Amino acid sequence: MRSGSGGSSPDDGAQEEFADLARSAGASIAAVITARVDKPSPSTYIGSGKLDEVKAAADATGADLILVNHSLSPGQERNLEKFLERRVLDRTGLILDIFAQRARSFEGKLQVELAQLQHMATRLVRGWTHLERQRGGSIGLRGPGETQLETDRRLLQKRVDQLQKRLEKVEVQQTQMRRARVRSEMPRVALVGYTNAGKSTLFNAMTGSDAYAADKLFATLDPTVRRVNLRGGAIMLSDTVGFVRDLPHELVAAFRSTLSEAREADLLLHVIDAADPLREDRIAQVDSVLQDIGAGDIPQVLVYNKIDRIEGAEPRRDVPNEGRERVWLSARDELGLDLLEETLAQRLSLVRVQGPLHLPAAHSERLRSRLHALGAVRAETHDEDGWHLQVDLSLADAQRLAVQAGGAPLEALLPEVLPEEWMA
Repeated sequence: MRSGSGGSSPDDGAQEEFADLARSAGASIAAVITARVDKPSPSTYIGSGKLDEVKAAADATGADLILVNHSLSPGQERNLEKFLERRVLDRTGLILDIFAQRARSFEGKLQVELAQLQHMATRLVRGWTHLERQRGGSIGLRGPGETQLETDRRLLQKRVDQLQKRLEKVEVQQTQMRRARVRSEMPRVALVGYTNAGKSTLFNAMTGSDAYAADKLFATLDPTVRRVNLRGGAIMLSDTVGFVRDLPHELVAAFRSTLSEAREADLLLHVIDAADPLREDRIAQVDSVLQDIGAGDIPQVLVYNKIDRIEGAEPRRDVPNEGRERVWLSARDELGLDLLEETLAQRLSLVRVQGPLHLPAAHSERLRSRLHALGAVRAETHDEDGWHLQVDLSLADAQRLAVQAGGAPLEALLPEVLPEEWMA
């Protein structure tokens, strides 16, 4: 069941997205009923006439679950279930169910469970009456005892407290890892965008990894970070959870660690489904969420993905005088990735250090092995003075190697390849 409000007809894009959410959760859609709701009913959200229509459709189709494309109050949800004699799930509950299916990491599962329990806490009702049915009614049950409902609430709150403590520990670990990446001085780039825009496919194409990607909403929940070696140098690339319109605030709060990858990035790659007729609306929705999480001011490059679905479309790069730069590509077919790499190199000022390098015997083995590990050695010879190498590596890698060398003077380690500004 989907509803429109404010006197306007239901938005087709919102309807199709809600249908995609239902299918992503594993539901089969038996019937779709739309309603124009100018003034929601406090008890059931929709009026009695529409309620009868929903009941009749559910009876006719044999549907055992009613999905509502709106956030319902606990009272509205209970009253609908009582009248319809079926389970009722609102938009927030549906998204939570999808999140529960998709979470893979320990942290992700904790975040989902916490969000579910916090959502459930407002919906606890007296589901047990066995205490009142005991012989003597309530006699002997007064005093320090508690009802089953109070017991449930206490146990639920205890579990919430446990999850919050565990997540705090995990968040400290994640923060330490992010700080380590910051200390590495590698630029940080985060993929953001509407769900199902192809972020994970692009992530895999750029990193050569096999992060999970599928043509479904919220295919990726857990943050994934990889080092990417570009021609201009190395970056840290992270994939993040996709956004949807009206993403519940409790879910944004629950996935704060995932979204931290976006907040702490140097550059955001805003991935867009180029073939989506509602792409401008999707862009606005993502920008709104980014503003909400404190990432609205981070520089962006708009990446129009899936051009393979547009007849005659070719990879290209648009650099307007004003506004955000655009790159058109197909991550699935790996078309236009070179244009994106070129854009990243220019936007992140990736600089390479190239030239001859002499490693005295005192510093040769450890530094030489690190250079080989980075794939930076193009040629090398050895004589009594040490190693003579031809190297090609990023400026960030060269700076980090110099720091790791134990504090020896830069001019003694990398005299031939250091830019002049290093020697100042």
